[in-house]
Amino acid sequence: SCWNVAINGSEPVRAATLERFAGAFGPHGFRPEAFYPSYGLAEATLVVSCGHTPAATGAKTVCASRPALEEGRVTIASPGSDGSQTLVGCGLTWPDGKTIVVDPQTATEAAPGMIGEIWVSGGSVAQGYWNRAEETNEIFRARLSGTPENPFLRTGDLGFIRDGELFITGRLKDVIIIRGRNLYPNDIESTVETSHPGMRRGCGAAFAVDVDDEENLVVVHEIERGQQINAPSILAAARRAVVEEHDVQPYAIVLVKPGSIAKTSSGKIQRRACRDAYLNGSLEGYNS
Repeated sequence: SCWNVAINGSEPVRAATLERFAGAFGPHGFRPEAFYPSYGLAEATLVVSCGHTPAATGAKTVCASRPALEEGRVTIASPGSDGSQTLVGCGLTWPDGKTIVVDPQTATEAAPGMIGEIWVSGGSVAQGYWNRAEETNEIFRARLSGTPENPFLRTGDLGFIRDGELFITGRLKDVIIIRGRNLYPNDIESTVETSHPGMRRGCGAAFAVDVDDEENLVVVHEIERGQQINAPSILAAARRAVVEEHDVQPYAIVLVKPGSIAKTSSGKIQRRACRDAYLNGSLEGYNS
C-alpha cells in the first residue's frame, strides 16, 4: 500500500501482465495507478520516456487493430474486438531532448498514424561505442533526409507517438515479414507462452528463416520446469494458438529444456542467437 511509483521498463510492457500483477497484489494494497511504464536504452544513458512527475497516474493504453499494425499503421479498434491488440504507453518523451518516429527506408519523419523507427537526440545520448567508429557513425550520427538538423541516435525500436505518449511495437531487425505482413516476435512469443501450461513464461524466441526463397516462421520455446512432457499435446496447442491469433502457419515449433534460450545479462531474448542455433542444428528438443 506504500508503493506509489512502480516503474516498468520491460521489453515489452504488456497490458495483460499489468492486469495480472494488479489482480494478484491488489488485495494487499497495490494500486494500478502506481504503474509507471517507461522506455530507454543504454545508448541514451537509460531513459528516453516516462512520466514527468513522481505522482504516477497509471499506465496509458491504446487498443489498436492488429491487421493495421502488421501494415505499419495505427488504427484505433474497440477494446476486446476481434483482431484488436492493447498497447501500453511508455510515458511522455523528455522535454530536454527530442524523440521522433522515422521511416527507416527514407530517413524522413513518419506521417501521423504510421509506425516507424524511434530516433532520439539530447544531452543524455552517449557519444558512441568505444573503439567502434563505423558502428558509431551508423547508430549515433543519423540525420533526417534533406535537413541540417543535429544528428540522432537510431534506437532500432519501432513505435509511434500518440498525444505525446511513446508506444513501442517491436524491434526493427526482429520484424518477421511473411507475405507482406509485419509480424512482431514479442506478440507471437506471448501467444505461444500462454497456449499451454507446459510453456515457460518469458522464455521463447520467434524468428524467420528462409525456405525456398520465402520467409517462414519458427518458434523456439522452453518447457516449464518439473513438467511431465507431452510434446505432441504442447506443440499442437502452440501451433493452433499461433494460427488462430496471427493467421500464420509456423514452419516449425521447437520445445527445448529450461535454460536453453539465449538471453542478455538483463534478461532480453537474443533472437538472432536462437535463430543461429536453430539453423546450425545445435538445439536439442522436441519439434513439429
